[in-house]
Amino acid sequence: MASSINKNSIIGIGLAIAAAIIWSGNFIVAKTSATTIPPVMLSFLRWFFATVLIAPFALKKYQQERQIVWQNKRYFFFTAFTGFTCYNVLLYVAGHYTSAINLALIGSLSAPIFAVAIGAIFFKEQVPLLRIIGLLLCVIGIIILIAKGSWVRLKAFHFEIGDLLSMLGALCFAIYNNLAKHKPKGVSSINFLFVGFCIGTSILFPSMLIEHIIVQKPLPITLSVVGTIAYLSIGCSFLAYHFWNQSIHLIGPSSTVLFGNLIPVFSTIEAVILLGEPFTSIHLISGSIVLVGLIIANIPIKKRA
Repeated sequence: MASSINKNSIIGIGLAIAAAIIWSGNFIVAKTSATTIPPVMLSFLRWFFATVLIAPFALKKYQQERQIVWQNKRYFFFTAFTGFTCYNVLLYVAGHYTSAINLALIGSLSAPIFAVAIGAIFFKEQVPLLRIIGLLLCVIGIIILIAKGSWVRLKAFHFEIGDLLSMLGALCFAIYNNLAKHKPKGVSSINFLFVGFCIGTSILFPSMLIEHIIVQKPLPITLSVVGTIAYLSIGCSFLAYHFWNQSIHLIGPSSTVLFGNLIPVFSTIEAVILLGEPFTSIHLISGSIVLVGLIIANIPIKKRA
């Protein structure tokens, strides 16, 4: 039994890290696409093509589990609304008003705290002391990265409207994490995503039409735009959410969401490799603190007999 639990933990941690790596580029996309693709349209196109992609793999399961889905339609609506609709729209709107770095850092700081608090208050989850210590270390590591080791820089940091929208998006994602943990019995992971994608896309469609009427900005069909939508649909939607949901079921939402703290670390590595940005000792120190925090937060607690 112990070895089985340990194996599940290793797999769950690996899947959460894989999702964090994929999602680390989402904040860059949110910023770089802000001037070319309206936020609601970007979110709609992301989930529409993700739905088309997952449909061939999920339709058979949906037919088998359709009755369970309809019995829990309210649960699926709120899960899709928070995790697939609100979170992404808020992130892409925030990209118009704040930097990609702020998007990643604020989201990474907020989501774990919100997820642990929601799990403890509404789902009566126990929060072990080691998890609290690990979470605090993750927060310290990200704060050091924000401040770049300078107290003056940290004091000068202030929230803009985009930062607040990013934090609200993180709250939605934290709610989604806790709801995903309580997936109805008899619903497969692939069908869970398929139903969520369908509902999320359906909610976004009328909003996209309204946005298009107001903004009246045509979507440019360029290689960059196609690549962006493909990356969001295949990577950030289909693969990353599948990995993340599997991790939630293996190690729990409070542990899984902690790995969101790796996103700014991976974003920094990507910036160094792809954009040639300098790598400093502050990046190494903050990344190491976050890694230690994650290890401590995921130390298994032996239950007393």
